[in-house]
Amino acid sequence: MTTDVTTAAGRDTVRRLAGTLHRRPRLRLTLLLTAPLLWLTVLYLGSLAVLFVSAFWTTDSFTSEVVKVWSTDNFHALFTTPVFRQVVLRSVGVALAVTALCALIAFPVAFYTARVARPRWRPLLVVAILTPLWASYLVKVYAWRLILAEGGLADWMLRPFGLSGPGFGLPATVLTLTYLWLPYMILPIHTALEQLPDNLLDASADLGARAGRTFRSVVLPMVLPSVAAGSVFTFSLSLGDYITVQIVGGKTQLIGNLVYSNVELNLPMAAALGTVPVVVIVLYLLAIRRTGALNNL
Repeated sequence: MTTDVTTAAGRDTVRRLAGTLHRRPRLRLTLLLTAPLLWLTVLYLGSLAVLFVSAFWTTDSFTSEVVKVWSTDNFHALFTTPVFRQVVLRSVGVALAVTALCALIAFPVAFYTARVARPRWRPLLVVAILTPLWASYLVKVYAWRLILAEGGLADWMLRPFGLSGPGFGLPATVLTLTYLWLPYMILPIHTALEQLPDNLLDASADLGARAGRTFRSVVLPMVLPSVAAGSVFTFSLSLGDYITVQIVGGKTQLIGNLVYSNVELNLPMAAALGTVPVVVIVLYLLAIRRTGALNNL
């Protein structure tokens, strides 16, 4: 008897709670998002906060132990040491170069897959574009190392023209990163071109606009937010990468390499270096916010 009463009371409580959540959608949404938002705040934003705080600590020059004494010496060294400035500028330049190359290559590829190819072939082409993402990151980078090595495929293809491959260095790093992140640029552009209304192109042609004018006045303004959205991935992934440059970059140093090399010897300096990509990416997101790119992510 007591068990039945307890069960009935539990069912009534569940019904009342369900009715309350049904009548109050905001409360239901709040309860639904509390756990993931808490996870995001504690683990992601919390780790960034710890990174930023530890950048103000120092390191004992004799024992290499972290001394939790507040100081701006790390950031002062970051802005005044020529090597650090060169590495930061080089890293940003590599990220911008990779983004520009991805955009130049992705647009014609996406235009073909979205507007030129037969409709039945378009899903297969999209799958072909996504296929490299299924392969291991290291496998792809080491494959490019074999291609760019002396006597490799690049040398073999360019030798008849009296040329040679780029070898290992900054050009090889840019080329490899472009290959790695190209699908992230193709997909948003493909989606934008696929959704482009045909009547706009027909109207432009009826008004006497040539292909170049149609591209500048009709296609590009509508696709530009998707290009900016793809650039968020290509820029941020290239800026934070440090493995590719170690494999194909030769003696080239980027921010990631300096962070990796200072983690064990000078953790606060590594944290200060690690804040640079975060700040640069935040500024980059603020710069492209007006293009509507963030709505296409």
